[in-house]
Amino acid sequence: MKDRTAAEEGQGAAERLPGFFRGLSGRLLALTIAFIMLAEVLIFVPSVASMRLRWLQDQLAIAAAAGVVIDGLQAELPPSVQADTLMATGARAIVLRKDGTSRLLAKAEDMPSEVDGHYDVGHTRVIATVSDALDTLLFGGGRLMRVYGHVGDSDMTIELIMPDEPLRRAMLTYARNVFAISLIISLITAGLIYVAINRMMILPVRRLTNNMRDFSADPSDPARIMVPEAGGDELTIAGQHLASMQTELQHTLKQQKNLADLGLAVSKINHDMRNILASAQLMSDRLVDVDDPMVRNFAPKLLRTIDRAVGYTNEVLSYGQTTEAEPKRRRLCLAEIAREVRDILGIDPASGIEFAIAIEPDLEVDADGEQLFRIINNLCRNAHQALASLTADPGLPRRITVSAERRGTVVAISIDDTGPGMPDKARENLFRAFRGGVRSGGTGLGLAIARELVLAHGGTIALVEKSAPGTEFRIEIPDRPVSLDDYRQKRI
Repeated sequence: MKDRTAAEEGQGAAERLPGFFRGLSGRLLALTIAFIMLAEVLIFVPSVASMRLRWLQDQLAIAAAAGVVIDGLQAELPPSVQADTLMATGARAIVLRKDGTSRLLAKAEDMPSEVDGHYDVGHTRVIATVSDALDTLLFGGGRLMRVYGHVGDSDMTIELIMPDEPLRRAMLTYARNVFAISLIISLITAGLIYVAINRMMILPVRRLTNNMRDFSADPSDPARIMVPEAGGDELTIAGQHLASMQTELQHTLKQQKNLADLGLAVSKINHDMRNILASAQLMSDRLVDVDDPMVRNFAPKLLRTIDRAVGYTNEVLSYGQTTEAEPKRRRLCLAEIAREVRDILGIDPASGIEFAIAIEPDLEVDADGEQLFRIINNLCRNAHQALASLTADPGLPRRITVSAERRGTVVAISIDDTGPGMPDKARENLFRAFRGGVRSGGTGLGLAIARELVLAHGGTIALVEKSAPGTEFRIEIPDRPVSLDDYRQKRI
């Protein structure tokens, strides 16, 4: 009991939809944030390089303004003023180059003798600017750099000797701010994208998944068929096709259940009918001894009919409910089978319905006699019922014509009538049991049985399009291929 409970719980867990982070929703949100952050990183690198260049240009602009003023005084600044100027620019030394001469405007007392890098802010390349920015951001902080550039549009050049520590601090602050803003933008954008896609895709997919799970649990429940939403997008169309498929499947399952119930009922009925027919067969055997000529004429036909009915009941009981027995083929006179069908139908001459047989007397067909009789009988009975439903009109003949011809190893049989023709609904469901009925109240079993028997012979059956009123079916039955062993034995 515990094992079964655990198995059921495991199966229920497997059928449950995944959680948020394992499902499509969580993955979509994570991927959206990751992709936006990746895009921000690609934008951040040139952005921080541009920020570094602007920072250096600002420092040079401040130094240039002070340098022009100092140069105009034509005097050496006191040490205290030099210290204030260097503090304002963050430099260790300021040099102004003009007319080919250089003038040291200010210099710190602890001025190093060497610098670690030289940067011309007036002539920069994109790759070099990005490379220098990454170098400063990742490895800077304890180096001294020489920065120079022109003062406005003049020929003067201002030069600064300064540490890169302030620049790196400014770049780190900028990077932190950019990261924070990027993260906020990523979260907002990802949330909006998530809500939109979750509304348009994830929720409809979950709805489809839940419906398929519920429908598979009980396909016979009409309430479990999906109700498609209105719209023209792909998921809506998929839902409409799913609803159509479920409806068709439910109809098929219902039909299969009806067939199973019908098969059981038929088996029960045939069991009792076989006993009744066996008694009728015993009593009919005595009719052969009666001297009445009419009785002697009809007795063989009656006996064959009862024998055939007994054979049908035995086949139903022994073979099953859904397929026909393998045909026992032999050479048969087709005209004789057609005449037997005519006699069985018992068409009253007063009804005005004519049964015509246009078959050569020596035409033979390689088939199972009983099954071929059932094929022709079913088609001719349908034709007779269609003609009987017509109002008698002297100007319109009511005729059933059974014709045949041999073409090589194939015998083509035609059953034609001058009735009202095949309704459109019957054409759409032709040869489908319980759906292809021609007349009101018909089951369509006759056509379905005829098709199954023809296919068992390796043949084909089809409805022929004709310009004249009526319905025509054409049956083509090929001869069995002759084996080499049989051929050699016949030659011997």
